[in-house]
Amino acid sequence: MKDRWEERTQAPLLVLAVAFGVAYAVPIVAPGAAPWVHRLCTHVEWAVWAAFALDYVVRLAIAPARWAFVRSHPLDLLAVLLPMVQPLRLLRVVSTLLLVGRRARMAPQITLTTYVAGAVVGLMMFGSLAVLHVERDAPNGNIKTLGDAVWWSFTTMTTVGYGDHAPTTGLGRVLAVGLMLSGIALLGVVTANIAAWFISRFDRDDAVERRQTELLEALTHEVRELRAEVARLSGPAEAAPSPDVPAPTAAPAAPPAGAPTAHPAIAPTAPTA
Repeated sequence: MKDRWEERTQAPLLVLAVAFGVAYAVPIVAPGAAPWVHRLCTHVEWAVWAAFALDYVVRLAIAPARWAFVRSHPLDLLAVLLPMVQPLRLLRVVSTLLLVGRRARMAPQITLTTYVAGAVVGLMMFGSLAVLHVERDAPNGNIKTLGDAVWWSFTTMTTVGYGDHAPTTGLGRVLAVGLMLSGIALLGVVTANIAAWFISRFDRDDAVERRQTELLEALTHEVRELRAEVARLSGPAEAAPSPDVPAPTAAPAAPPAGAPTAHPAIAPTAPTA
């Protein structure tokens, strides 16, 4: 039942996550929008968080072992409780990202490459919006536009850090630390994925070579056995005499040394009186 619930709610929750991203971005990109637009975006954010919280409660209720489910999903519980501790928009962003990431990893059709690419784009987008929201009104801040925020997020996640744009507030620096750690983790995942692909490719090539070597050894062994069998079958046939050829006669024995030899054409004569 739990697997069926997760399969059915996968697509709707991802759609709600996209709606959350739009609702979070609109007030930051367009701060001069009408008040009702800001209120609508806030309601959408809370509704999306409530939907993910309800999803967690339902999965907890239908889990065979509830305490084991809670112990095995600590980030889900933290993401559900985090916005209730202090209703900050940033906490709702963090909790929604955690919940979306957990559900995305459970989707069997999402490969690791797709998940990593989506995580990079999502972190860059939300990191840029969050730091722009925090640093735009800071007295000594130098991240004033969305372009500056995107450039800062990109250089921070890749751990390059040119230093031309940097947060000056405490919350902005906390965001910077989170993006740095996330960038290092994602870079490690990408590197490990590429290394695993090369290793699996080399393993496949080695397996093919091993199979070819085993086949050659098997053929060589069979040829050796066939040669031995042919030699065994043809050996006695060559040693036995053929029935159509007469057996060779024995040669006459040579006379002893000094004995007179008689000419075969001259008969011996009787002695005269």
